[in-house]
Amino acid sequence: MTPRIHVLVVDDETPFRRALQASLVARGFSVEQAATGEQAIEILSQHKSQLILLDINMPGMGGVEACRRIRALIPSLGIVMLTVRDAERDIVQALEAGADDYITKPFRFGELVARLRAVVRRTSTQNGTVTVIQAGELEIDLEKRILRRAGTVVHLTPTEFDLLALLMKNHGTPLTHSKLLRTVWGPEYGQELEYLRAYVKTLRKKIEDDPTQPKYILTEPWVGYRFRNPSDGGSYSPQEGNEISPSEP
Repeated sequence: MTPRIHVLVVDDETPFRRALQASLVARGFSVEQAATGEQAIEILSQHKSQLILLDINMPGMGGVEACRRIRALIPSLGIVMLTVRDAERDIVQALEAGADDYITKPFRFGELVARLRAVVRRTSTQNGTVTVIQAGELEIDLEKRILRRAGTVVHLTPTEFDLLALLMKNHGTPLTHSKLLRTVWGPEYGQELEYLRAYVKTLRKKIEDDPTQPKYILTEPWVGYRFRNPSDGGSYSPQEGNEISPSEP
């Protein structure tokens, strides 16, 4: 029997929490609830969870601050943020605070389940040293600094290699523009979006079958980029499942 994934759902809307709990339990999750960030921190200090689904807009302690404190409290915990549509600034702040992923309301329940399970897979395999990563036709050797596509070596500049390596090591995780710039180019960078876009464009030309319809390096609008492994069995269709949205005021 597959062990149940334990998730803490944090949202100030009681009907929404209850509906989400019922749906997740039906999919095999073990679920606890919290109405505030403060309550979530108290629960996590006493009980072990693998995941937290955390609303970004709550009274009292906001979701971003709660995320920051929870990440400091439990570095290995998977954190997925719930946001409203068009909240790009909030999403960036949440990712910078340590969130592993985000999903916008209203959302397809199948998409949420896929995101949660993907975060559990990533957090459970982060320990240990990995020197070779495979994704679809791509194979990157981090130690030898070699990229192969369908067995053929692809020439990358040092910066292109560092950028692709960072994306592939964090496959499935949305990385913000500023995190990519600071990590690859240095701490003095963070706002040079056109610079980053130019490098992504050249990378796509080298690794994608059709750079205009990328299957590896996906754009997160207004946020950054996410590397997707097309061979990942955890991929999902946004049309799967029923739509869940917060209750109307």
